[in-house]
Amino acid sequence: MKVQHILTSSPSLLSTFMAEMRDVQIQKDSMRFRRNMERVGEIFAYEISKGLTYTSAEVQTPLGIAGTSLLNETVVLATILRAGLPLHQGFLNYFDKAENAFISAYRKYGKDHKFVIQLEYISSPQLEGKVLILMDPMLATGASLVLAYRALLEKGGTPKHTHLVAPIASTEGVHYIKQNMTSKNLTLWLGAVDEELTLKSYIVPGLGDAGDLAYGEKV
Repeated sequence: MKVQHILTSSPSLLSTFMAEMRDVQIQKDSMRFRRNMERVGEIFAYEISKGLTYTSAEVQTPLGIAGTSLLNETVVLATILRAGLPLHQGFLNYFDKAENAFISAYRKYGKDHKFVIQLEYISSPQLEGKVLILMDPMLATGASLVLAYRALLEKGGTPKHTHLVAPIASTEGVHYIKQNMTSKNLTLWLGAVDEELTLKSYIVPGLGDAGDLAYGEKV
């Protein structure tokens, strides 16, 4: 893995949005939760955009010609359903010409709180030579992100570079990602890293179930 970024290491508006997403009282407003997650996605998109490739160009204005720089990359935004949809929308607000991929994954629990990650659906464009941004609101054990990444590469080929994004991660999950995703063409982007992971693999303090908070509890 090439680089790891933790965006809340320096105070910014991201810290405010993250605090509201964690706040058990503000969480009661699912629209607010979705919007905050969307805004977090926009911030990550902007930060990632700084490291992409651009081409010099000129734009005709009503009064003359202005020099500028235009993105010279094909970006693919990949999201783990359903929790990742508001985060995905934030990225899509900024990378509005991006191609998109979607993965359905869930935890299948057995005895003693043990579970395996099941992938049920994947839709992806070709990835060869493109910039892949793979996002999930919560990086708990790290297993779902690793499986999703491998499934995307198997279906779409090898991207030029991959950015992995998780607004909240556990220390254990970050370690798992680094142990199992060793390519130099990977960059890990995190909002915050929490130390504790429960027996059921929930991040503490974390924020709870991002999918339920965004769209309502499931049965």
